[in-house]
Amino acid sequence: LPQLMTKTCGGMANRQIARDLRVSPTTIDRQLERLGRHCILFHKQLLDTMSPPEDVTVDGMESFELSQYFPFHFHLAVDNLSAVFLGFTDSPLRRKGRMTAYQKRRRAELEARWGRPDTQAVRKDFRKLLEIVTKNAKQMIVRTDDHKVYPGIMRGLDCQITHLVTSSQERRDNRNPLWEINHLDMFIRHSCGGHKREGIGWPKRRGASALRLAVFMVWRNSVNQ
Repeated sequence: LPQLMTKTCGGMANRQIARDLRVSPTTIDRQLERLGRHCILFHKQLLDTMSPPEDVTVDGMESFELSQYFPFHFHLAVDNLSAVFLGFTDSPLRRKGRMTAYQKRRRAELEARWGRPDTQAVRKDFRKLLEIVTKNAKQMIVRTDDHKVYPGIMRGLDCQITHLVTSSQERRDNRNPLWEINHLDMFIRHSCGGHKREGIGWPKRRGASALRLAVFMVWRNSVNQ
């Protein structure tokens, strides 16, 4: 399992890990699911010992499962002062952007078979992430980009929130107020083979991708110091 964590967070896909360790790919799939569940429990215990954060940055990262017809959205939260990866949720998305006539027909066929993603999934899951992050906090600074839905999602929380907005057009260097979340996004894509752009190791199931991200979260917070 220690080897599995370092290889998973070192950019290797499941079949690469299986070849390197000379085991079946299904063994890696099964053990990664187990490791991911343990990492979720470990992370919850870590959060229970921490004081509520004072300054948090939240944002989303898009990826896909199985094929580009099934995109999804990871919502990420990071402590802006300590850089601790606080948590995440994920939401299914509908494929968007420029598509050919064939791709539009194919999307319609897949949606007729499997159903259309909930149009409110991003709002619901982003709200859930905020509820987790603001638990037991009386007041908090929350930094986001200029996505129009964020202010409405923040209304009605038990915590008093000061919402600071930074344009997504701003240069994304270490002087950007959203640097910690931008750096985390970049680090996830660098360290997790399934989220590399134009790669071939994309996740086959969103649930498995979430468990892999849980492994990365514990590695990022507790191992990679």
